[in-house]
This record gives sequence, structure tokens and C-alpha cells, in this order.
Amino acid sequence: MSKETPQLFGKTRFLEGKIDEFLDKLSEGVIYFESGLLLLVERGVNDACDEKLQQMNDLKARCNEIRRSVVGTLYSEMLIPDFRGDVLSLLSDLYGLLDVIVDCYQEFMIEYPTVDKGAVEFLQELKNLLAVVTKSVQAAIMAARAFFRNPSAVRDHIYEIRVYESEADRSAIRLKRMIFSSSLSLVQKLHVRDAVDAIDGIADLAEDVSDELSIYAIKRAL
Repeated sequence: MSKETPQLFGKTRFLEGKIDEFLDKLSEGVIYFESGLLLLVERGVNDACDEKLQQMNDLKARCNEIRRSVVGTLYSEMLIPDFRGDVLSLLSDLYGLLDVIVDCYQEFMIEYPTVDKGAVEFLQELKNLLAVVTKSVQAAIMAARAFFRNPSAVRDHIYEIRVYESEADRSAIRLKRMIFSSSLSLVQKLHVRDAVDAIDGIADLAEDVSDELSIYAIKRAL
């Protein structure tokens, strides 16, 4: 009979709460990204889009504060020496993923007057891509939660991430075919293609996080 892997921080409720908050903020940021980008494409730049960007930047700042607090506590209290490096790397990777998401949205805000001429023509497929990319990131966040609480469950979430990443690639290919068979000018086609690649790239980063998580989870289970 296999024994259950204990929660990583045991009785250290402070750290457990901090990491829960960190993951909650990440999840919230992904929701803002999806809803904000849909608003941007459907209605153009408006106050609601600006509000989403501000909310995402606030979340990013809070996540950075939490990450630094966890780093300080792990080293000052000499906690979990065997897994400290893995935890810090995971938090750094997840924060980097949020950073890319916020930067991507901000660039869309800046370039939208050019993007919107082509993006609205492919709106439904763009929504499909955005939905599956969002699912890939949320699955990565769930995998991270499992790592801290139940590492044996990480594998299931990793499988989901890989499925979503593959579907994102397929959706991106469909979009590009639609783009380059359309009547848009070459400049517009290239611009919309770059937008598609930027969104699709987020799913690739989520998969990168899952690759690292699979290793961390195996080490925890040993």
C-alpha cells in the first residue's frame, strides 16, 4: 500500500496561504486577459479595456510581492531545503507566464487600430483560440496547486495542458489559413498572424511550466 505524500508545507499555514493567494491572483489575471481581449476585438479600445489592463497590472504587482515574500520566508526560516529550489523556480515560471500575458494584452491595446481591421473577420476562430489558451493556463495553475497538496494529481493536469496546447496549435493554423486566403493586404495579414502567434505562444509557455512541474512532482513523490 503506497503512502500518501504529505502537503509540502505541513503546519506552515502562512506560506500555504501566500501560495494560495499567488495562484488565485494568477487565475484572476487569466480571466481578465480573456475578457479584456474579447472586449478589445469586439468593441475597440474603450474604458473597460483600460480597466482590465489596470486590474492585470495590479495583480502582477501583488504576485511579485507574494513571490518575494515567499522567497524571503523560505530562506530566513530554512524551510523545505530539499524542495526549496523547485518551489522558487515554479513561482518564478508562473510569474513569468503572467508577465507575458499582461505584456501581450498591453501590446494589443497599443496596436489595436491596426489589428482590428483583420481580427474581426476571424472573430469566431479567434475566440476559439483564446478559450483554449486560457484553459491551458488555468490547467497549469491547477497543476501547481496539486503539486503543493497532492503531487500524484499533477499528472492528470499536465495531460490536460498538453491537450489544450495541441488544440491551440491547430486553432492557430486554421486562423492563419483563413488570414492568408482572405482579401486583407499583406501588411494586415502579417500583423494579424503575429497577433495569433502571440496568443498561441501563451499555451506553449503553459506547457513549458507543465514540463517542469512533472519533474518536481516526481521528486516530491520519491
